[in-house]
Amino acid sequence: MALSTVAVALAAGAVFSVAPANAAPAQHGSVSDSASACQNLTPSQTLASTPWKTTSAVDHDGRRVALDNPAVSNFVGWAYFKADGTYTMYNLDNSPKLKGDWTVNAEGTERWINAKNDSGDVLFQRVVPIIELNKNVFTYRVFPDAADSSVYYDIIHTKTNHVEPGTNAQGPGAHGQANQGKGGYHFNNGNQH
Repeated sequence: MALSTVAVALAAGAVFSVAPANAAPAQHGSVSDSASACQNLTPSQTLASTPWKTTSAVDHDGRRVALDNPAVSNFVGWAYFKADGTYTMYNLDNSPKLKGDWTVNAEGTERWINAKNDSGDVLFQRVVPIIELNKNVFTYRVFPDAADSSVYYDIIHTKTNHVEPGTNAQGPGAHGQANQGKGGYHFNNGNQH
């Protein structure tokens, strides 16, 4: 799978960076108590439990930002976090975007990813604060300037039933597998956009 131009641009000098070391922790960041307690899932299991679609973004003042806005467009697409610690991401047109490894800390407050090329070489790594993570919503924060934690964008993803491209309807989202076939997986009709 080839990396998209977006991934190459990020690898060449990421427009967005991780939270600065002196940044205050995300104020809202936590795994929903009701989601994790109800299903007894760890934050990592919650993230891997379903495919995700970027559905909105908001700035530091709480204003909605269009998903095609250059400030957030690099973070828009379909995301598939697998239980084995790997992920794949696609643009909304199903073209390949990123692939690599991921983790979420035990508290559910930070997600780490790396991006790899087709040879498995790491192109970049990123840690982002998690603002919300439950069975239906996954939101993380990005900072355009690592030295200024007062300016940020929250990237909001919602649970989807979109089948991972190239899996012949065998991957996450296929036939409700994201919820062990118990229904409730049609939160966002991911095959429409």
